[in-house]
Amino acid sequence: MASAFPEGVVPAPIVDICTRLRSAGHRAWVVGGCVRDVLAGRAVSDWDVCTTALPADVQKVFKRVIPTGIEHGTVTVLHQGLSTEVTTLRGEGAYSDGRRPDNVHFVSDIDEDLARRDFTVNAMAYDPIDDKLVDPFRGREDMGAKIIRAVGNPLERFGEDGLRVLRAARFSATLEFEIDAETERAMSATLDTFRKVSPERVRDEWLKSMKARKPSQAFRVMHRTGILDITCPELSKQVGCEQNKWHEYDVWNHSLECLDAMNGDAVLRLTGLLHDIGKPKTRAMSDKTNDYTFFHHETVGADMTDAWMRAYKFSNDERERIVHLVRHHLVCYSDEWTDAAVRRFIKRIGTERIDDLMRLAEADALAKGRPVDSELQALLRLRERIAQVHAAGHALSARDLAVRGADLMTHLGLPPSKLIGVLLAQLLERVLDEPTLNERMQLLTLAEELAKAEQRKPSA
Repeated sequence: MASAFPEGVVPAPIVDICTRLRSAGHRAWVVGGCVRDVLAGRAVSDWDVCTTALPADVQKVFKRVIPTGIEHGTVTVLHQGLSTEVTTLRGEGAYSDGRRPDNVHFVSDIDEDLARRDFTVNAMAYDPIDDKLVDPFRGREDMGAKIIRAVGNPLERFGEDGLRVLRAARFSATLEFEIDAETERAMSATLDTFRKVSPERVRDEWLKSMKARKPSQAFRVMHRTGILDITCPELSKQVGCEQNKWHEYDVWNHSLECLDAMNGDAVLRLTGLLHDIGKPKTRAMSDKTNDYTFFHHETVGADMTDAWMRAYKFSNDERERIVHLVRHHLVCYSDEWTDAAVRRFIKRIGTERIDDLMRLAEADALAKGRPVDSELQALLRLRERIAQVHAAGHALSARDLAVRGADLMTHLGLPPSKLIGVLLAQLLERVLDEPTLNERMQLLTLAEELAKAEQRKPSA
């Protein structure tokens, strides 16, 4: 008889947790996403265990137990080098706040526990001792058909926890499944519950969606169901926003193509989606070309991105990183650029952001929907010139200068003041034009001239 799971796929510490609970008179299963991922042939990041044992019983079986969510039946077992959440089988009361159950009650039936879960593909459990898959809602069948289907009545499931509609969109992308028609209709019908979801939880689902091979699928679902109108109406305005002759797609489809083409971490991929967020607001028809223009959409878009990321509680580092890239995403390189122009370009973007920007520029070109070989070749040549600058060790910021602010104060006999920062900025400008000037004595001599010129300026 064929095994329900591939042999050896469940880690030995997890099997041992289930074995010890069985020896103490309880039942235990691995459950949820780990079961789904094993059946899909995907790597499992977290193994969760559910059990008939109460939290107090689990604490008796294992020496190291952390009561992480004991009021909801969850403890964390530290066993054989793994940290594993072990949760008592439970049912749930009403979700009056649309986020979490008002109360939970413990049950002894695994099917009853699975009935409270969101989607059939997440409502499966596996007993590694008996090698038995528990699948009361035909999740394995839906996996074979590549369908996301709510457990039971989708209106009830989405009415309980507003985040579930966003999870459906995310799973559609990460699993590359279609959403069952009845389930998708219920998503649109329960958006009032979704409105109760905190910005932080929305942000986290967006970032998890970015791990998909094609994250665009999640955002197409969000648009169809109305989720996007709530979370980011600025993106909804891109739909049908026609572009100019350089683009095959409207702004919305271009942004989704750019998102899919964007390589990098989840936050960086978000830039592909947001980079043209300012285009609908700045679109105008040119009398000269009889075509659309989008003047300053990058700066308008940077401000819009900043406001959106603040509202959704991104970290300061994440927000500053993405806003900076949106503001500078137009890379109009020409082979006529001088070496000094390349150095100034790197200085403006920042050495720590230049690779991010080049990835965005390449994805932006690929997303135009027309032949862009010449643009990609130009960007490749720019990358090569950037690498040459880095290899040469040229100064690209004030930190790279052969003098510091303290050196200027000592040499010029000046106290700490704004003038020192002004002088360092001016020295960097000179060195960007002529790298050989970046030598201590040359810079100090040059600083004397610049200080005199500054001191001769009339005061404001």
